[in-house]
Parts: sequence; C-alpha cells; structure tokens
Amino acid sequence: MPRIAILLFLLTPLLPGQLAKSYLCHRATHPPRIDGKLNEAAWRSAPWTDNFIDIEGTAKPKPRFRTRAKMLWDETNFYIAAQLQEPHVWATLTAHDSVIFHDNDFEVFLDPDGDTLNYYEFEINALNTGWDLFLDKPYRFGGKADNSFSIPGLQTAIHIDGTLNQPADTDKGWSIEIAFPWTAFAQHAGTPTPPRKRFARFRRRRHPIGRALQVLALVVL
Repeated sequence: MPRIAILLFLLTPLLPGQLAKSYLCHRATHPPRIDGKLNEAAWRSAPWTDNFIDIEGTAKPKPRFRTRAKMLWDETNFYIAAQLQEPHVWATLTAHDSVIFHDNDFEVFLDPDGDTLNYYEFEINALNTGWDLFLDKPYRFGGKADNSFSIPGLQTAIHIDGTLNQPADTDKGWSIEIAFPWTAFAQHAGTPTPPRKRFARFRRRRHPIGRALQVLALVVL
C-alpha cells in the first residue's frame, strides 16, 4: 500500500529538548466521513501521534491535558483527526476568518514543498469556526498573512464529548476532523500531489482560566 511520511517544515528551529519525530501516514481505503467522530474503521487503523508537548520543549512541564492526532490520505484529500482533552470546552467566535487563537484552538500549518516559504495555515475552534490564511514567509522574516485566501473544498467537523460553554459540568474534550483537498495547494507544491516529503506541523492553544496561555506543538520530521 502506498504511504506518505508526513514531515515538519521548520518555520522555527528546534528548541533544546524538542525532538523531531516522524509519522507514517497511510492511504485511506475508504474516505472517512467528516463528522468529528473518530469511530470509523479507517481511523481505528491509523496510529496516533505522540502526545503534544509544550512548544518550548520538554524543559517545560508536561501538559495537563492530552492532545494527539491521526492522519490519512487518498488521491483527493489529506485527512487530519485530532483529539483534545479538555474539562471545560468553550468557544465564542463564529465568524469565518476571525482571529481564532483568541479562543482555545487547533492549528495546522501546511507547506507543500517543504521550503518554509509559501505555506498555509488553518485554525479551528470548538464551534467549527475556521480561519484559513496564506503566508509567503514566516512572520519572523517579515511575512504578512493573506486573509483573503480560502481553501476551496475544505471540509471540517467538530464533536464535543460534553457540553459547550457550560462551566458547571466537566467535559471529556473535543475532537476534530479535517479534509484538505490536495488541489488547494497545487500552486505552491512544486511537486506532484500528494507530496512525499516534509509537509505539516500542528499546534494547540489553550487559555486556562487564571493561568498563562499554553501553546502545545507536535514536531513531526
């Protein structure tokens, strides 16, 4: 069966204690149904990534709540599933292309040719509100976000294992499914799609009440 090694594009250097990892992304025998629930056979057979760590590396405390992801692909889409433990699932932003990281969110960075230039970013919250944008280069090198960019054919769904915006109870968390069409990235791929090299990075932002913002990252190389 054809396979893709999903690799990190290094927008920032690895920090001390932050190890690059690999993930073998299998081809989906059947397209998963994008409903936010990760109970289909295709997802059950896909391995989980390691748990995300603090974006500053293992020198920081281990995150209190687990974040992990799975990936699949076929000739049409690149599929991502993520599971985020969260005792109080909340979200407020409902307008497309809002600055989603003002809520707790999940973020995906896609660089079709792995050169750290001309890459795509997608952020999503627990209300299934998305923000898709394009950058010609990283912010630290003067890159400017193009918010007019939209990913044609994008599919997303959220499932909440609990209740949204109800602080009186305790939730288990939320899960995400995303289908990115390969055609959306063809302009900057520089290679036939699906790509067979470094491609993706993931990040979670969490705003705990009364605590500092915590940014988790999965470094895949």
